[in-house]
Amino acid sequence: MTAHHPSADRYVRPDTRMDAAFNAAVRWLTARGISLLGSRVLTVTGRRSGLPRSTPVNLMPLEGERYLVAPRGVTEWVRNVRANPEAELRLGRRTERVHLVEVPVEERPAVLRVYLRRWGWEVGRFVEGLSKDSTDAELAAAAPGFPVFRVTTAP
Repeated sequence: MTAHHPSADRYVRPDTRMDAAFNAAVRWLTARGISLLGSRVLTVTGRRSGLPRSTPVNLMPLEGERYLVAPRGVTEWVRNVRANPEAELRLGRRTERVHLVEVPVEERPAVLRVYLRRWGWEVGRFVEGLSKDSTDAELAAAAPGFPVFRVTTAP
């Protein structure tokens, strides 16, 4: 199946109560120090409200770097990070202040491939035909619709 996501403003809305329940369970476990395959609670500043906003994310190590991928596209957390890249990643009582740097589109396919190998089972319904077996061309075509951030140390 060929996937094509040329739109940089792609957004896939979570559509079921199961999605909300799954996210709530992951957030609850992660907040108590139980990481599910790298899960963390990301807290960012709301771009309009100025209030802290939290969501579970999958922190992915790759070649000495760490990344966050937005499989549903330009979500609220992505918009907030673009407005203010300072954030916190939390696992239990351990909180790490980080700075998130958006990865250029041309560098995303390699990160997406590893992400799909690790979490494709979890995010498959949000990635519209992509899988760990997608071709390089399919991943490159999809890359604009999948924001990816490199996690760096907060200044």
